[in-house]
Amino acid sequence: MKTRGAVLFESPGAWEIVDLEVGEPRQNELLVEMVAAGLCHSDDHYAKGDAPAPLPLAGGHEGAGVVVGVGPHTPGWSEGDHVVMSFLPACGRCRWCASGRQNLCDMGRYLRDGTREDGSFRLSHPGHDHDIAQMCGLSTFCETTLVDTAAAIRVEPDLPLTSVCLTGCGVGTGWGSAVNSAEVSPGQTVIVMGVGGIGANAVQGARHAGAAHVLAVDPVPLKREVAGTLGATETFETMGEAIDRARSLTNGQGADSAIICTGVLLGDHVRQAFDSIRKAGIVVVTALGHADDDLAVNARELTLFHKRIQGSVFGGSNPTCDIPLMLDLYRSGSLLLDELITASYPLEDINQGYADLHNGRNMRGLITFGASSTA
Repeated sequence: MKTRGAVLFESPGAWEIVDLEVGEPRQNELLVEMVAAGLCHSDDHYAKGDAPAPLPLAGGHEGAGVVVGVGPHTPGWSEGDHVVMSFLPACGRCRWCASGRQNLCDMGRYLRDGTREDGSFRLSHPGHDHDIAQMCGLSTFCETTLVDTAAAIRVEPDLPLTSVCLTGCGVGTGWGSAVNSAEVSPGQTVIVMGVGGIGANAVQGARHAGAAHVLAVDPVPLKREVAGTLGATETFETMGEAIDRARSLTNGQGADSAIICTGVLLGDHVRQAFDSIRKAGIVVVTALGHADDDLAVNARELTLFHKRIQGSVFGGSNPTCDIPLMLDLYRSGSLLLDELITASYPLEDINQGYADLHNGRNMRGLITFGASSTA
């Protein structure tokens, strides 16, 4: 069938809205009509050339929609099912899934090329000699897309897909970075560096885990303002201010953990976070940096102060259980989702949406299919 989607043909480059051909669903595949897709910074890393991209690439890895086709011999799925996409699939069988670490599922290795496991493509550009790679195997920036069932989480039909779509990446990554990776516990002091679409949810996760002090750091006023409504006890424009405050709260020891959620990871971010934590504290690195960047911290302090630097992909989440958990928290009012969305755009305005992100005009922008802009 035919669809339209946002495709990146060059990196660095801009998203182009083009006609695409979607293949027929195979076994364990779902054809999904998209309702909403989040404008996550990870797609923008490819557009800006921060990381090598499999080109041409149909973007989008955070989204939700309605199943309109089910592959043969795919039990348990029906047309009309509502689904949230998990940007990391979970096969349920590999070593990582079996040990409760679905965020490291072996299926993730196929996402680098944006193809199926057998190397074939689900999308093509009709009239051109182009197979189209899928961002994280999803391509939520398409009106209709084809995905593996391992990356689809069924949700109750009464939940608003325009809000719950965020749990497939930004919310799960940020929330899990605090709850799972930083191991936040009641009474602790936590610094969140960068409180955009990911960091705002690290704030929510730290609050949920019982942190007494959640110090949010961001140079953008809008993001500091929203962080305050999500559970940040104090907000700061610079990391230096937050470090001083953390030490004043802890008899000079420093924060229990510092979670880095900046738009682009820099070595200085890690050094500042490392300096901010106490003995046996944890630095959680959730932000993505340039592919060839290395990090450096003081080796003596690393050993003698028993500090930890912890990478965090998808916040250490197990999507098949954590996404339903987050949706239960949303229903109860314990997890805020609607408040994260500060602007909505039609597919044609995707480049404007990312420009607004860089200019500090939106917290989480959303592509809503068939809708007009509310930026």
